[in-house]
Amino acid sequence: MTVCRSQTEAPEGANGQLCLEPIDPRLTGVNNGSRRRARGIALHPKLKLLIAKIIVERCKVKCARHGTTPLNLGAGFIGINSFRNPDPDFQIDNPKEVVTAMRDEDFSRNYVLNVTIVDCLLADPSAYETLTRRLLNFIASDFDACEKFMSSYYARGKAVTALISRLATTWPGFVAAAVTSAGSLMHVARIISHLPDARLKDLASRHPALTEFISNRLADILTQEVDFPADRLRSLDVEATDLAAVAAHPVVMRVLFDEGLYQLSIDNLDFILRAVLVIDDPDRAPEQNYTVALGSGSEALLSKIDGCFDEYMSNVLLRLPDNRQESVSTIQRVIGRSDVELESMVEFLEKQSAALPTLDQVPGTLHATLFQIEKIEATWENSLTFLGGENYDAETLVQFLNSAETLRALTGQKVPGSDQAAPLRKFIIENDALSDEAYAAYVGALPRRFKAFPQHLSTEKTKILVDRNATHFSASNLAHLSEDPPLGVAFVEKNIVEFFEAEEQCNVDDDFRQKLLEADISDENRLRIIRTMDLNLLAELPARAATVGQILARTGIKRDEIGVDSACVILNAKLLATQISLFNMLHEMFDDQQVKDMLRSLPDPLPDIRPGFGTPRIESSEVNLEFVAWLKARGFISSWKRGGFFDDDIRMNMFRK
Repeated sequence: MTVCRSQTEAPEGANGQLCLEPIDPRLTGVNNGSRRRARGIALHPKLKLLIAKIIVERCKVKCARHGTTPLNLGAGFIGINSFRNPDPDFQIDNPKEVVTAMRDEDFSRNYVLNVTIVDCLLADPSAYETLTRRLLNFIASDFDACEKFMSSYYARGKAVTALISRLATTWPGFVAAAVTSAGSLMHVARIISHLPDARLKDLASRHPALTEFISNRLADILTQEVDFPADRLRSLDVEATDLAAVAAHPVVMRVLFDEGLYQLSIDNLDFILRAVLVIDDPDRAPEQNYTVALGSGSEALLSKIDGCFDEYMSNVLLRLPDNRQESVSTIQRVIGRSDVELESMVEFLEKQSAALPTLDQVPGTLHATLFQIEKIEATWENSLTFLGGENYDAETLVQFLNSAETLRALTGQKVPGSDQAAPLRKFIIENDALSDEAYAAYVGALPRRFKAFPQHLSTEKTKILVDRNATHFSASNLAHLSEDPPLGVAFVEKNIVEFFEAEEQCNVDDDFRQKLLEADISDENRLRIIRTMDLNLLAELPARAATVGQILARTGIKRDEIGVDSACVILNAKLLATQISLFNMLHEMFDDQQVKDMLRSLPDPLPDIRPGFGTPRIESSEVNLEFVAWLKARGFISSWKRGGFFDDDIRMNMFRK
């Protein structure tokens, strides 16, 4: 092989032709046929150096194999080794001849990365199948190092579609390499542009990373200015993450919106409402997003939301901090869905200010939830519906009825009195788990009284029933209260007429009747009770005698009408005025000595009413005037006088002896 004189010149023949004369054909591996074909080819100097370098590489391989050194390569060998491969855009006028001059192994090296050579290979796939496969394998082996070539070929290559298609078919890792390489945008843009829809759909199904990349970087891909039908994005199942960034491409934007090829996010929804649908009041969307979307009437938008509602719920409705004003009809639409997780549904409902008016359109599985989070209006009808439903939970209903808000809402609402509402009324009156405040309010809302006290109700709740007079009077109901006499007295007090009617069946004693005398009943009823008591025991029961005496003094009833021990009731009366009043009524029953004895037993100043120089004084009143009048008439005092210089008291004058 003729050695060039300059390290920048290729070895040439007489007419500037590349000389391929090796010293030993075994070292170069170039046979005579190849040599003859190469001889006489007029080539550019750089291409000559390229081919020369290929030959030198072959020589080095042969020498290493035979253990020899090609000494006659000399400085030319050094010059060739200093050669750098030409750019991928280097022009070759006769690529077929160059391809013919290259060995198969050369197509697995960077020598092959030339736009013209690759065009030649891809133009005749049947003739160059093996060589093309080597090219593709080489690109796959070091894709990053081929970026410069790929960029040039995308720009000026004639068979970009074939190259992309062959890479996608023969190299399983092509898509993954494309989306992670430095030139990912140009690769993905060509994939979209040059592969058919069916192939794109297949790649998207097998390589989710491709769809994710396009969804995230669509705006950047469009800046590559690679034309492709916007409909192809549908084959890739794209969900654009930033619609606003694609606004400069209206055709693409229309396809994305119409086909629902976007993520349901707060920003995307805001862009659609403002820029695509141009609704009248987009500022309402942060507070009632779904209500606004429904109000837009956009079939495309609502179809997208309906098809991906779980995504819409988690990414939009639950992430909008102020989305608390959804309308009742919107809330009903949401809870009617079966494709929302219960946890998300509860979180959505808890955020809303509105409560559902009824359970009519609510799935039974959500009844308990609505009561637990108090997002159902507090009405007896709703409580009754829940009580009769399959999802009923007693603890949940109690918790709901105990809440302050429910209590306020139900105040003034009468519990339904229909037969269908009987379970609700029974639930209320027998429910010891209700707070005392709630129990009292709801018992007061019952439309009618119950026949009997619940058997296992606490004393506090039973007292409420008595106070509200919520139970009919009967001997058995009174017996139910026997362990708590004050409560029994209160029960009789509120049902005194019924008590007298059933008194013979009521197992009560005089101790109970004495407590009744102190209850808030009329004196007429007190006298009726006194007549049923054993008054012979009054002398032994001062407190009872005092009570009876007070009633007699107040009513002015005659002794013979009551059959009472007169002295006992007078002496045990608690107030002097009562004692004097009783004395006035009953003094005729006593002889003089009995009167004297009783006067000595009464409080001051009555013991001073005896012969001597004393002048007992009592305050002036009608009762006391009557008192001194009969004392004088019966000769216990000599005289009396009313009033002095400084008071209006009554002064009594005694007999000296």
